[in-house]
This record gives sequence, structure tokens and C-alpha cells, in this order.
Amino acid sequence: MRLLPVLLAQASPQPPDRAIGHLRHDVLAQMDEFPRTRLLVYPELHTCTVEGNRAERDRKYRELAEPLDGPRVTELRSIASEAGVWLIPGTVLERGANGELFNTALAITPDGEVAASYRKIFPWRPAEPFDPGTEFVTFDIPEVGRIGLAVCYDLWFPEVVRHLAWLGAEVVVIPTQTTTADREQELVLTRAAAIHNQVLVLSANAAAPLGTGRSTIVDPEGLVRVQSAGESAARLSDVIDLDSVTKTRETGTCGLNRMWSQARPGDPVLPLPLYEGHLDPIRWDPSQSRHSGDTSDI
Repeated sequence: MRLLPVLLAQASPQPPDRAIGHLRHDVLAQMDEFPRTRLLVYPELHTCTVEGNRAERDRKYRELAEPLDGPRVTELRSIASEAGVWLIPGTVLERGANGELFNTALAITPDGEVAASYRKIFPWRPAEPFDPGTEFVTFDIPEVGRIGLAVCYDLWFPEVVRHLAWLGAEVVVIPTQTTTADREQELVLTRAAAIHNQVLVLSANAAAPLGTGRSTIVDPEGLVRVQSAGESAARLSDVIDLDSVTKTRETGTCGLNRMWSQARPGDPVLPLPLYEGHLDPIRWDPSQSRHSGDTSDI
């Protein structure tokens, strides 16, 4: 079995000037409490949350933004290395080469290297000032499997998780900072994403007083493995088995539905007018992407 011990930290963000120090303390404390954890996940903007009206937040976001080789990510890399864990520290404010402002999820190895960086493709407009990313991103944990990254509002667009699954992701991790009443709908969408794509989905939401909590881990048949009871700070620990993805795709959801095996030789190409493109049955199988080594974009 390809087992991955995971821990989702449903936590409330600290002010940016204290956030990195608080995160270091929290990560080390969690690893002391859950020493077998291999993947530790924090909510969206966990070290970069600001307050104020929309204009004030926009200004503060831009003041905090750094390139990925800046001091903030350097500190995050040090924390992952010190803790010896795969760390997804939520998202950071990334300043692009041309002055863009990206909301970027990071995956950092236990050696302190950035394994992947994903720029949120669907910012929550009009509230968020972020520039949209343009690439779907996955990374591999050796001897375990492939992980895909998405961020919060991306979940509302089924194209994101579908493409991550096509790129070979067996787990999709979604750092989230939902502060509004639609968390109930997000929980439905989390299960739907798992069902549609037969992947494990990990959604780590911020805790009160800012976030609405209810972080969750869903299996590839859409069943909730674990979910926090409410908005308070919580830690969700689980050991997920990536072979459950293989089993579900081979035998079908509930032993019935095998969507990734839908295409047959000779099936017609399906026009996709919304995308000004098409769906070619010979490209439907996600194993083609895994075998090709294409893990970043299509």
C-alpha cells in the first residue's frame, strides 16, 4: 500500500509580522505530537493575511508580496527542513517578474526545497486583487504518488481538479480561507470533485474568528474520511492510501462507475465549444500523462 500520513492544520492566521515565527513553533509542535506525519497542510494565506477594507487589503497585499526566492519563502523552506516534513504552508503573496500579484501555493520537501509552486487560477473576484495563474501544477512524493495543488475558489471550477487528475494527481490538496456562508456548498463541491475524478481531496480551511472551518478529507469514492466539527482550531490526522485511487478507478465507484475508462477506440471526437477545442478519446486516459512525465501544464 502507498500510505501517506497527513495532518491538516485548521488554524487562524497570525498578523504577518508574527506569522512566520508562529508557524515555525506550530509546525514543530505538531510534528512532536504527530511524529509520523509526512504531509502537513495549512490554510490559504496563512502567513499573509491582512485586514481592512478592499483598498487597504490590496495595498497591504502588494507591500507584503515577494518573489519566491525572497525572505518569506526562505524561512518557510527552513521550517520544513527543520521539521523534516513535506510542508504545504498555505499560500504566499508572490510578486511576479512584471509586478504581478499572485496567490501562490507551495509544496516544500523535508530537505527544504520548493517542489512545486502553483498560482491560483481563479481568484475570488471582485474581492481578491490577485492576477490569475495559467498552469496546473502537480508534484511527486517519492514512493507514494502524485499530488495536485488547487486553492480555495478553484474548487468552484471543475476544470481545475479534472486537469490535475488527468495530469496523474491521485491526491488534490486545497488550502482554503473561506470566511463566508458558502462553506456548506464547498463541502458538497469537495465530495463532487472526488467523485467526478476518483481522487482523494484534502481541504484545509482557516479557523475562527476569520475562517469558517470544517476542513475535510474525502476519499476517491466521495466518502468523508474525516471532517472537523466546526469553526474552532483543529487538527485533522489521517493515513490516506493512494492505492485506493487505483482500486476505485479499476473496480468503479461503488463497484459500478469507471469514468476514466469511458473512451473506446473509434469513439468520435467531442467538440467543446466553450473552450474552442475538443475532447479526443485517445487522450482521455490520465495514465498517458503520468507516463509522459508531463506534470505542470497541458
